[in-house]
Amino acid sequence: MGKSIDITIVGGGMITNDLILPSIYHLQRIGVVGKISICSLNNTPLKSLNENEEFKEAFPNQDFTPYPDLEAAPDKNFPELFKTVISEMKTRQAVVVAMPDQLHYPVLKEALHNDQHVLCVKPLVLSYEHAEEIKDTAYRKGLFVGVEYHKRFDRRSLLAKRRYARGDFGEFMIGEAKMIEPYFYRSSNFQNWFTSDKTDPFVYVGCHYVDLVYFITGLKPVELSVSGVEGLFPNGNKGYMWTNGRVCYENGALLTVTNGLGYPDEGAGSNEQCLTMFCEGDGKSGMIKHNDQFRGVTHSYLEGIGAAGSHFNFVNPDFYRLVPWEGQGYKPVGYGYDSIAATINTIHRIENEVAVMDGKKSLEARQKIIKETDEKGIIATPANSYINELVVESARLSILSDGSLVKILYGDKPHVERR
Repeated sequence: MGKSIDITIVGGGMITNDLILPSIYHLQRIGVVGKISICSLNNTPLKSLNENEEFKEAFPNQDFTPYPDLEAAPDKNFPELFKTVISEMKTRQAVVVAMPDQLHYPVLKEALHNDQHVLCVKPLVLSYEHAEEIKDTAYRKGLFVGVEYHKRFDRRSLLAKRRYARGDFGEFMIGEAKMIEPYFYRSSNFQNWFTSDKTDPFVYVGCHYVDLVYFITGLKPVELSVSGVEGLFPNGNKGYMWTNGRVCYENGALLTVTNGLGYPDEGAGSNEQCLTMFCEGDGKSGMIKHNDQFRGVTHSYLEGIGAAGSHFNFVNPDFYRLVPWEGQGYKPVGYGYDSIAATINTIHRIENEVAVMDGKKSLEARQKIIKETDEKGIIATPANSYINELVVESARLSILSDGSLVKILYGDKPHVERR
């Protein structure tokens, strides 16, 4: 197994609770991860993580070091604490960036400055320029940066990617994607950061499907427009509750992407998400259709469960679930876990392969593995998923300009500009 790596998670919110921490707990249990630390703005979410009964049942005798301490006043904020925590880590461990979209960049910079590998939730950053900076800095230092576009690890996506490359579908021509997150998100911490001036549903979740179409087809987006419907969060902050985007690809193909914070809390699913792609071949057409919110499993419980207490549920066993296994407690399964594990395992492999090398040989070996992973194109990295930063940058320019068309220009200096 080799020497384990220590992990610091920056951000203790929903994604840390729902996916990141249980995945890393399991990686700790099997010897890949050593010490786990979690740093948050204040200790309120850390207390919730520490008191999570499901974690206690699934991962008995495992815990994390909280920053700030659980004894600190819950209303006291520590906005700069992550810098101290990262600076005190041993070099070439791993930092997981699990912050709101607009805060990724400063945490990424801090991690790389302190010679740490990185796993970042999507999107990596909100501009292509920042993505290139992160890519170049990480490669120069021989540090691996993985971006958590977990839909790449869904087996149906991997199957579609292989068959598309073989020509089984023909060429992508038109499609539609949808991801509507639950209404109750509006009453969560989203209302403090998901504001119109910072982000929107297209950037937050629509990027998953834009990345997925690129992952499957290799086609680059060249133009897009995004329009939004604004509303008020319970605290009075204004945010885009719904968005609709149209993405044009280099071959002329079109993808419509609909997103929002509004799936009914009383609904059977945890959200609404799907992708349909129509393709053309020689005198015939092909199709890729993924109904991601419903995987053929339904449960009806005696008592309601989940955030809304619903009784009848569409169950998606493929993204992330805790299930019995041959070891102690329960283990996480699904493409959400696979995505987390792929990046952490890559970092673990890098550091164990170079453990006995001197400085120059170590750097060259780390850079070689980074390039190989970039070229393989399964784990999203700054080098193989840069189109997402161009799309995000275009989307923000478009939605803040009432849905105006924005072009993505490639070449020596990729950039975006209004049509």
